[in-house]
Amino acid sequence: MSSPASGPVAQCPADRRVFVRTTLDLGDVRLQPWGRSAAGPEVVDGLTAAAADPEIALWNPLLTADRSAALAWLESREGGWDRGASASFAALAATDGSLLGSVTLRWVDRTDGLAMIGYWTLPSARGQGLATRATGAVTDWAFQTADARRIEIAHAVGNDASCRVAERCGYLPEGTLRESHRFGDGKYHDEHLHARLATDPPPAAP
Repeated sequence: MSSPASGPVAQCPADRRVFVRTTLDLGDVRLQPWGRSAAGPEVVDGLTAAAADPEIALWNPLLTADRSAALAWLESREGGWDRGASASFAALAATDGSLLGSVTLRWVDRTDGLAMIGYWTLPSARGQGLATRATGAVTDWAFQTADARRIEIAHAVGNDASCRVAERCGYLPEGTLRESHRFGDGKYHDEHLHARLATDPPPAAP
């Protein structure tokens, strides 16, 4: 066993597993870190609209019902970035900066390289492949820059749209989690668990 003076000390894996703010350019869509800088009136209005959307309210409830709540929500996302513990992106239209959706990645076990990802889109952006493109881009970014080893998606069994996104992004189905999460209707739902490993082949192009 060598002494500390005999060579460089190996870096702890957790030291590498930090989400560093960056903007991902998808061409017609920009994935910009949520935070204080994203607190423009159009984006805040988009967050309040998202909280009122029935589908988001059921599957991805947001505490952004008014401007004050939306600003507090943005502040919490800022803190996640500051700690390197979560990476939350606003999907913005490249043309006018309007809000289209969101993708959030967070560590479940940072030392082990285990993370979880979630996403939602506003009604106007659905059916265009945005959630798939954005989730795929953030997944690749996490594998390439933050040393993520495994990323999971858990969605309610009744959320078919989320299931399609997971499959298109190369997240393989691994089973059903019984009554594992309470959703916006106040009820516990079974969830489908999907996962993708850093060593998995990339998904086929749609």
